Amino acid sequence: MSLSMYTATVTSYRSMLKNLSAVIAKAEAHCEAKKIDPAAFLASRLYPDMLPFTSQVQIATDNAKGAAARLAGVEIPKFEDNEKSFPELQARLDKTIAFLDTLTEAQFEGAAGRDIVLQLRDRKMEFKGDVYLTQWANPNVYFHITTAYALLRHGGVEIGKKDYLSGGASQGK
Repeated sequence: MSLSMYTATVTSYRSMLKNLSAVIAKAEAHCEAKKIDPAAFLASRLYPDMLPFTSQVQIATDNAKGAAARLAGVEIPKFEDNEKSFPELQARLDKTIAFLDTLTEAQFEGAAGRDIVLQLRDRKMEFKGDVYLTQWANPNVYFHITTAYALLRHGGVEIGKKDYLSGGASQGK
């Protein structure tokens, strides 16, 4: 049995976004326990020229919903990038997961061969669905989730690989 495009996007992204949600909940609890202003985490960066934690979460969700929508052949939901708190980031994660839950395996039939066109600021990129997923979408989703995780860990939140991989999230829907 081969891995379906649905499983490689919707199932995988749902799981990783739930894990990110669990990690953010731990960060919020850490801030409360240690009397740390959450703004310190929300604005944190690994290096001055990198985007802050809040942007990492926004971009992770944008990439997850964008990739799934493109591969399913449906419109990409638009979210404002106006989150300024852990609860607002949690709501964004919840909205993204809710969108993923609307997608069906049938919508991904033929997705591997589907033409995907991305218009970036400085260039247009064209892919077939399978190449888009494996060489663009998945690396981007995981990069931004990993960066968000690393920012929290660097800030002292007690999280580990188990949280990144499972976060207490159940498998499947």
